Amino acid sequence: MNHLLTIADAVATHARLSPHKVGLQDSTRALTFNDWNRRACQLANGLLDLGLNKGDRVALLAYNCIEWAEIYIGLARAGLVAVPINFRLTGPEIAYIIEHSEASAVIVQDALMESVASIRSQLKLAEHGYVLIGQETPGWLAYETLLGAASSNPPAVTVTPEDPFALMYTSGTTGRPKGAIRSHAGNALLAFATALEFGFGRDDRGLIVMPMCHANSLYFSLTFIYLGASIIIEDRKSFDPEHLLAMLSSEKVTFTSLVPTHYIMMLGLPEAVLKKYDVSSVEKLLVSSAPARRETKLAIMNHFKNSRLFELYGATELGWVTILRPEEQLEKLGSVGREWAGSGAIRLLDPTGREVPDGDVGELYSRTSYVYDGYWKNPEKTAESFHGAWCSVGDLARRDADGYIHLVDRKSNMIISGGENIYPSEVESAVGAHPAVKDVAVFGIPDSKWGETVHAAVVLHPDRSVTTQELSAWCAERLARFKIPRSFSFLLDKDMPRTATGKILHRTLRDRFIEERRQA
Repeated sequence: MNHLLTIADAVATHARLSPHKVGLQDSTRALTFNDWNRRACQLANGLLDLGLNKGDRVALLAYNCIEWAEIYIGLARAGLVAVPINFRLTGPEIAYIIEHSEASAVIVQDALMESVASIRSQLKLAEHGYVLIGQETPGWLAYETLLGAASSNPPAVTVTPEDPFALMYTSGTTGRPKGAIRSHAGNALLAFATALEFGFGRDDRGLIVMPMCHANSLYFSLTFIYLGASIIIEDRKSFDPEHLLAMLSSEKVTFTSLVPTHYIMMLGLPEAVLKKYDVSSVEKLLVSSAPARRETKLAIMNHFKNSRLFELYGATELGWVTILRPEEQLEKLGSVGREWAGSGAIRLLDPTGREVPDGDVGELYSRTSYVYDGYWKNPEKTAESFHGAWCSVGDLARRDADGYIHLVDRKSNMIISGGENIYPSEVESAVGAHPAVKDVAVFGIPDSKWGETVHAAVVLHPDRSVTTQELSAWCAERLARFKIPRSFSFLLDKDMPRTATGKILHRTLRDRFIEERRQA
């Protein structure tokens, strides 16, 4: 048995060493490490008093708020397993995750209560299994009531590093979501590797903007927890670029992780607004979840002059796999970097399991010490994701002569047209380079002659225009003929379907387009 501290042990340690240091805050309140540890113990005991037992699953549905961190630690203290649910999901999608995970209880923020109320008759939870954060409501156990009635002493439950910490359900862009089992040990090792590579320390102040149901926010939060650093939670329900700038300034934030869209919106504010906020405290920034273009990276580096920009590639199942360091951002534009301190070697395999030569496309497999423990109740998919000790989530990539990894696409997104394999991300890079294009999603649509043809859904910059003929001509200068989109559609930014972290839902977009075309 290894002897890594569990995440709850880490909070308890800092409660002893730095009891009065603020470890956690959102817009409503702040918690010292001592307060955090006390409330986590109360939650753990409260849930155990309801009849839950070590290993039981507890589903969580909330917007970003301070309670997320309390709940993660409270469940860990009790040996219960967190099942975070994306707040953007519909009632049937939420029901599927609660039922599939066999959750014994669900903790819901009052603003999202109706999402669960609409499916309550389908669920098999006990009457006391519905806990509500916020105002007291008949039929729900109030979160604060649960804590207030429980002991603040550590519960008599032995939790080992090998025990499961969370079931992280994938975003389901290619079908039913799968629950990735993340252990305490895996998350601890990932946290230490993250701290090592980024150079984080106990004096850092990390701003969590990405949804706390998502692995990105969880993994960085765990890193700061183990270090005893401070976590600031952005708890607005919609993204406000100026408010983000104000928080970076007023809270003296040293790090945050954002998707390219966040940076584009923030740095697109008027110069007078940008100059109002002092962001000199920001030392490190991460751009993740989607490729960032050269002009976006240059704008980030120009505005955050004291900061170093990083890019990571990883997955819920894998943790972080590659890192593109600050000095490589422009030199290796389009690459996600090379393997880092926390990961072993990377292999790119063809369908027969043989390694492909540099420059060729293969499925990316990595070997890390913090890989997930398999998919919950899905041994077939678990087996499919492993090749011996190597694990894959179906991403396709190529390695250049310098050893840098360039993601090509998801295996499931690949378009096959006239027998030719076409990777949407390659076409998206070409279309997206046009100065009028703000964002683009490429997918295949059924064709009786070719099997599939390439379609591009395009979002334009405000006050810019371009015709389909102009885009076709632009692509003809950059792509082989069979890769050029045969058709284009133009969308408003708000109509582009995305996950909570900004990734475009290609399958949703494709299905919507095909249905609209069928009805036309």
